Amino acid sequence: MDHDATDLSSIDIADPGVYERGIPHDAFARLRRLDPVHWHPWDNSRGGFWAVTTKDDLTTVTRDWNTFTSEEHVNLWELDAEAQAARRSLIETDGMPHTRLRRLVTQPFTLRRMAEYTDATRAIVDELLDAMIGAGPVDVVRMLSEPLPIRVIVSILGIPRSDGDFLVHLSNQLVEGTSDREQDPHAYGNTTPLELLPFNSPAAHALFEFGRTLGAERRANPGDDLVSKLITAEVDGDHLTDAEFCNFFQLLVFAGNETTRTAISNGLIAFMQHPEQLQRLQDDPSLIPNAVEEVIRWATPVLHMRRTATADTELHGTRIAAGDWVVIWYASANFDEAAFERPLEFDVARPVKPEHVAFGAFGPHHCLGAPLARLEIRLLLEQLVARRIRIEAAGIPARVRSNFVNGVLSLPAVVAAG
Repeated sequence: MDHDATDLSSIDIADPGVYERGIPHDAFARLRRLDPVHWHPWDNSRGGFWAVTTKDDLTTVTRDWNTFTSEEHVNLWELDAEAQAARRSLIETDGMPHTRLRRLVTQPFTLRRMAEYTDATRAIVDELLDAMIGAGPVDVVRMLSEPLPIRVIVSILGIPRSDGDFLVHLSNQLVEGTSDREQDPHAYGNTTPLELLPFNSPAAHALFEFGRTLGAERRANPGDDLVSKLITAEVDGDHLTDAEFCNFFQLLVFAGNETTRTAISNGLIAFMQHPEQLQRLQDDPSLIPNAVEEVIRWATPVLHMRRTATADTELHGTRIAAGDWVVIWYASANFDEAAFERPLEFDVARPVKPEHVAFGAFGPHHCLGAPLARLEIRLLLEQLVARRIRIEAAGIPARVRSNFVNGVLSLPAVVAAG
């Protein structure tokens, strides 16, 4: 293995500004080839972190939660013990605490429940497509990939559609918290120190308050909606605490909205750049299940997650000390030449095995909402095919300035059917 520091010293995969130009595939490819477990200097950490860039190594870290813990936080900044406790949610627990939380919140996200959401989701997809077709140049993010997942979530939560715009706004502000831009710490009436809030964002306070109010309403008058099911969930006499519910609600809104929106936006960019791939789907709709997975792999909505070594260990021949940060880069592993043939090609016929890792496919932290995201993407692709829809670029996409979310701010396009 070549550890030539001078050769790799110019690589910076942590700067949020890098991702305004898209995933830095060349940099990740060099790391995979020359130094798969690479020491990356980073001012917002303990001097730096280990960047894990291959799919095999990422899978090893993900599965071994005992050695590589999530409990000290999963993003690229330091937190003290108080902040860790205040922010703790499903993604920041391991072992029995994680298993307990997962048992309490899993039921509404089973495949059987997904089937119940199909008709409503398809109707939302058609309504959004109707508004774009023949309308001239439109922003596909604003008119499709942004409203689709939040409208689905709003319908599942059992709250008015008018609340959806506010939840989208708050989700956008959480993404801002992963950039290097300053935020007003007192926004939304927040009085909590930012270091105690997820994503260092006052929008997290607003989401907590929204969730707390909604939870109290459903506790008093439960229905058949997702919030009622979470509030009343019981396993062996155990329930979610108020704080656990609020943290999960914030995670649900952010992950359920942002990751699906990002997958759809990047997938549509890929279809605009490779119209023959959409034509291929329209010629052979049996490829839609493969295309769903290819869209998710290509988009890689979450760029990384951070773990912390609990003991001295070794990974890919590299010694890692207890307390070191170990950052697993999905944005690299999903394009690993050792795992995928022609990984930089967008191919709707790509076999679904080997699996991508975009939703933390391996280990205890695989994404709880992945079935819902797959449902939304599948139904969108089905309607693009059934209605013979064409999408052509009408400008340059604008991307999110974030090292955590592979987001798209705007996507100018012309949408036609028939």
